[in-house]
Amino acid sequence: MAQSVKLSDDIMAYVRKESARQSRSVAGQITHFIRIARVIENSGTFDYERIDQVLGADLSPDELTSEEQAVWFDQFATQMTKPSQQEKAFYNKRRKLGRGVGMKSSGELDYPEAQSA
Repeated sequence: MAQSVKLSDDIMAYVRKESARQSRSVAGQITHFIRIARVIENSGTFDYERIDQVLGADLSPDELTSEEQAVWFDQFATQMTKPSQQEKAFYNKRRKLGRGVGMKSSGELDYPEAQSA
């Protein structure tokens, strides 16, 4: 039975690019990636618990295999791009005060929409 799943735009862009490159359908490419992931996770050189330990700062990334490091880095990069609760609170306070809340691609401060004229 077919199932619908929401994936981020960047993941879907990557899947589409790879599916075209590999002459697979989008569903076929996702299935292919899942099969690869299952093989890696079930291999003797990959231990997801060790990746969790590194993400929790209980183990050094240097102690991971190259396969584990690739997965750890991907998850680490994803976590680092998400704002923390403290960052969200900080920028919400700045928005309420009408102060800059980031940078535009032009290098100018980005102000809340209410402040834009």
